[in-house]
Amino acid sequence: MSATIDFSKIIEQDREERSQDDWNGTFLDYLELVKEKPETAMLAHQRVYNTLTKPGIRDVATVGNPKLRKIYKDDSVKIYNFFADEFFGLEPTINQIVRYFRSASMRGEESRQVLYLMGPVGSGKSSLVEKLKYALEVNTFYAIEGCPMHEEPLHLLPQHLRAKFSELLNVQIEGDLCPVCRWRLKNEYDNNYENFKIETKDFSRRSRVGIGMVPPVDPNNQDTSVLIGGEDISKLDMHSEGDPRVLDLSGAMNVGNRGMVEFIEVFKNEVEYLHVMITATQEKVIPAPGRHGMIYLDSAIIAHSNEAEWRKFRADHTNEAILDRIVVIPVPYNMELSEEVKIYKKIINNSDFEAHIAPYTLEFASMFAILTRLEKSNKVDPLTKLKIYNGDDVLEQGRTKKFDIQELKEESGREGMFGISTRFIMKALDNAITDSEGNGHCVNPINIAESLVNMIKSTEMAEDQRKEYLAYITDTLHKEYLQILEKEITRAFVYSYSEQAESLFQNYLDHAEAYVNKTKLTDADTREELNPDIQFLQSIEGQIGVSGTAADGFRQDVIAFLWAVSRRGNKIFYQSYEPLKEAIEKKLLTSVKDLARIVTRSRTRDEDQQEKYGVMVEQLMKNGYCETCVDTILKYAANNLWRD
Repeated sequence: MSATIDFSKIIEQDREERSQDDWNGTFLDYLELVKEKPETAMLAHQRVYNTLTKPGIRDVATVGNPKLRKIYKDDSVKIYNFFADEFFGLEPTINQIVRYFRSASMRGEESRQVLYLMGPVGSGKSSLVEKLKYALEVNTFYAIEGCPMHEEPLHLLPQHLRAKFSELLNVQIEGDLCPVCRWRLKNEYDNNYENFKIETKDFSRRSRVGIGMVPPVDPNNQDTSVLIGGEDISKLDMHSEGDPRVLDLSGAMNVGNRGMVEFIEVFKNEVEYLHVMITATQEKVIPAPGRHGMIYLDSAIIAHSNEAEWRKFRADHTNEAILDRIVVIPVPYNMELSEEVKIYKKIINNSDFEAHIAPYTLEFASMFAILTRLEKSNKVDPLTKLKIYNGDDVLEQGRTKKFDIQELKEESGREGMFGISTRFIMKALDNAITDSEGNGHCVNPINIAESLVNMIKSTEMAEDQRKEYLAYITDTLHKEYLQILEKEITRAFVYSYSEQAESLFQNYLDHAEAYVNKTKLTDADTREELNPDIQFLQSIEGQIGVSGTAADGFRQDVIAFLWAVSRRGNKIFYQSYEPLKEAIEKKLLTSVKDLARIVTRSRTRDEDQQEKYGVMVEQLMKNGYCETCVDTILKYAANNLWRD
């Protein structure tokens, strides 16, 4: 019998905890708070920066991911934990965003500029802005009670006392009272600002506190009240037009004071409309509606749009004044395979889909997405370039071929700013998952390939581009998946594959070390001294094309690399050195490939073959396959991989 849940107790406990965070007092009380904790009066950019860095920062060089170190090499890229669980492959972009807030928090020039995110559709611009809003919503701040601008209480201090109080409180005081609070100070408090009421407020986009949003405005109706509010005509009967009490300061800039204002698809607005945004950043003031002068604004202004709109806006030389006040941060599509897979896993996990996703399904979709985002290079083919960008080793004649990732990226100026979007891939996955209801609720690379082909054929695009995209799926990735599938099946066929690989690895090391050091081996059982087995070494090395004089260099490289690994205190496995790992795997797979082929293709199997087939299926299921996708991939292999 389930326990009774006391919902009222949960609600009351939450209400009590939240009420403890509320604070009310006078301006004198607030001064005591600031004296004790000067950061209480921090400006908007500082507040965002503190929140972004509070969960922790890791340098790529110290992150336990050798691929990241390869990808970013000598770049001073950092991993910010605040973003780490939600954004993948966007480290350079995130670093630039945090750098902007760091500079702005120190009251540098960037504190007076617009942060502008520019990138293709679906690259993550809006998601990044949403995350920045969240950075504010976890904060509470102090404001003048009843102020429509939620303004900083220190604005109550008269100008002639500010230098003294800045020194006493160890804070910088900037800004001035809004017209409404100025009127209240004179008429309600008789200029006794020390008695003015101060309260705490929570940042909230729903309640429009500290977070404002400006959607694209109809060009035929550029009403600035959306930005700066207006005058309440219903109050003009009671007060004169110049009376601050008629003001309705409910525009996005008013709402976003102390926090953030977001301009969505910013360049869809008329240029004249954008001048308010520029004044707000450069001068830190916005015009009050009517004849009420200017109002101080403390806000991080963030805008975003796609690249086409940016290029169009930038091409007009009359926009130079605005362009000079914008910090442009590109938000390209992700170009790392492993990170792209994480994106789709996250989206699927957040959905209600319950289909089984077979191994390499998301990898197949991700490889296609990244291939469409690559620029052609004379140095490498697209698939090799994809692997390099993922930090994978590219082997040639048994040695890791060296490529300069930065050099490849520099020759590709707009890479990641075009191609297939994340949304396109997710639609294809959605279609495949939905269609899987009649296929055992299982989605595999074969399904997703079919779904992608159908979507490409039905999507409007240039015919040469369509042919290129279809070729990626039906040729490039088809061949790549067949290679993966062959390894998957033959590995599953090898009983205790990893144990055999490890044994072969250790045996190779013993003989290679003796060969390099010109010593002998001692047999573990007979204690007999033996010469290194050259034929055995060659049987491994020949799997990756190493032969002749190249074998000496290869053996020396293996021993030197693994000695360096062990010197650092790391344990050595057969996967430790990529060229040797590939050689060992090929050696093992070659020994059973023919048998796996026969057993997989056979419609009638003898007792021994049936037993081997059962072990293979069981191992595949341990590796993440279900009964449905095991049956599908084995049939696919029989029809495409091992044709007679």
